[in-house]
Amino acid sequence: MSKTDDLQLQSFYFEDLWRVFRIMAEFVEGFETMGKIGKAVSIFGSARTDPKDKYYKKTEELAQKLVKRKFAVITGGGPGIMEAANKGAHDGNGISVGLNIHLPHEQVANPYQNVSLDFHYFFARKMMFVKYAQAIVCMPGGFGTLDEFFEAMTLVQTHKAPKFPIVCIGKDYWSGLVDWISDIMLKKYHSIDEKDMALFHVTDDVDEAVGFIVKNLRAEVRRTTRLRHSNGEFNNVVELVKPASAHRKHVPPEKKGSRKKTIS
Repeated sequence: MSKTDDLQLQSFYFEDLWRVFRIMAEFVEGFETMGKIGKAVSIFGSARTDPKDKYYKKTEELAQKLVKRKFAVITGGGPGIMEAANKGAHDGNGISVGLNIHLPHEQVANPYQNVSLDFHYFFARKMMFVKYAQAIVCMPGGFGTLDEFFEAMTLVQTHKAPKFPIVCIGKDYWSGLVDWISDIMLKKYHSIDEKDMALFHVTDDVDEAVGFIVKNLRAEVRRTTRLRHSNGEFNNVVELVKPASAHRKHVPPEKKGSRKKTIS
C-alpha cells in the first residue's frame, strides 16, 4: 500500500468517527424536541402535489380535523402534501411539525411549521416520524411515501413497534398496489400472511380516516393524552418544544412581506 493510499484510509477513518457525533446530535435534538409534542400523526405524500389538487385539499382538511382532536401533525416539512398537512395544522392553531431534510433538489421548507427540525441523515429523520406518531397517514406519493408505508408495516408486522393505525387515503391511487400485495405477495408467493392485509386501511373519506385513527389508538395512549390536555399542558407545548435551531415563527405566504427570517 502506498503512502497516499494509507493517508486516504486514515482520512476516511477519521471522517467516519466525526460523523458519529453529527448523527448523535441529530438524535439528541430530535428526542429532546419530539418527546414533548404529545400524541401525533405523521402524514406522508408527494412533494410534487399542486395546491389545486384534490389530495392537497383533502390533506389540509385532514390535518385541521386532527388538530381539533388534539393531535400534533408531523410531516417532512417540504412542499406538496407536506405543505398541505402543515398548513391545515397551522391554520387550525395546532402543533405543526416539519422534519426537514437537506436534499440537492425538490425539498424546500414550507412556511407553515411552528416546530422545525433540520436533518442531514434520512435514517435519523425516519425514526422521528415513527417513534413519535400514534398513527400514520399515507396520501398519494412517490418512492419516499412507499418507503415510509412499507417500513411502518414492517415494524408492526415484526413487532418492533406496537400496532398503530396506518391509513392510506385515495383508493384510485392505492387500489393497484393493494391488489398486487393480495394477488402476488399473498396468494401467489405466500410471502405474507392473510392477517398482514389488515395492517393498513384504505379510504377516500377524511372523516373515516380520522375515526379509524381515534378508534384504533392504544388505550394507554388515550389515557396519557387526556391527562396532558386536562392539565392544560397541550396549549403550551408549541412554546416548550422549540429547539435552539428553530426560534422562528412561520407565517402564511400572504404575510411573507413582513417576514425576514427563513428556514435554514
